[in-house]
This record gives sequence, C-alpha cells and structure tokens, in this order.
Amino acid sequence: MKLLLLTLAALLLLSQLTPGGTQKCWNLHGRCRQKCSRRERVYVYCTNNKLCCVKPKFQPKEKLWPF
Repeated sequence: MKLLLLTLAALLLLSQLTPGGTQKCWNLHGRCRQKCSRRERVYVYCTNNKLCCVKPKFQPKEKLWPF
C-alpha cells in the first residue's frame, strides 16, 4: 500500500514538472512555435525568433478605408 501511494505521489509530481509548455504571445492568444498548425496564422514574431501562431479569430480585423 505504501509503495502504491509513493508511486502515485511520484507520478503526480513528475506530471507537474515535465516541460512542454510553449511560450505565449499576442495577448496570451498565441503560442511561439517553429511552424504553425493548419488552423493558425503567423501575425508577429516572438522574442525568441519563433513564429507567433495565432488562430484567425484572435487576430485583429483589417479595416478598409472608406473612399
């Protein structure tokens, strides 16, 4: 029983410590990556020279100037 509890505690601790989260960008709506997924677009670049991949719904809309 103690071994089971120790194993569960170790797994819980390891799941909290494993890296894998990417840096956030564009008001926390984007992620810094080497390559964007199909559903994302590049809007700006991150400080680490990676692409800031943002879903189109979070990107600002282009304003068309009235003529």
